[in-house]
Amino acid sequence: MAYYRKVQRKVNGKWYPQGVTIGKPVTTKEVANRLADLSALSPGDCYSLLGNLGKVLGEYMNSGRTVKLDGVGTFYYTPNAQGQGVDTADEVSAKQIIGTRVRFIPETTRGVKNQVTTRSLVSSDVFWEELKLDTATTPDETPTEPGGSGDDGEL
Repeated sequence: MAYYRKVQRKVNGKWYPQGVTIGKPVTTKEVANRLADLSALSPGDCYSLLGNLGKVLGEYMNSGRTVKLDGVGTFYYTPNAQGQGVDTADEVSAKQIIGTRVRFIPETTRGVKNQVTTRSLVSSDVFWEELKLDTATTPDETPTEPGGSGDDGEL
């Protein structure tokens, strides 16, 4: 089950559902244990693999490549540039880049008319329920906005 709350945007005063998460994030150990349950690997093997995944993805993306994981999606880098841009192509340089973002596109399956029929990581039967907080909510149960903005954004 996925949760949302009602929020009013300052920009236009309109109300929208905003996704929220509850509880503590799932840990690498929990993911490793679940993967071990679904595979022939031990929990330790899965934990080791997950612990090295970020390093390996970073190495490939740092060499200018995208990384596509079957059943998950594609990861790639984009630069963050400072300022408003420059007037000519000759003025463009790496000095304008002030940061790097990791982008992610979930894997999709397309049907006959090239329409997206499924997206990995998104269940076909997601059930959204409004999260109603009571006064007994503890800090560990406080809902948070994924990614901080609450929008369907980037990673």
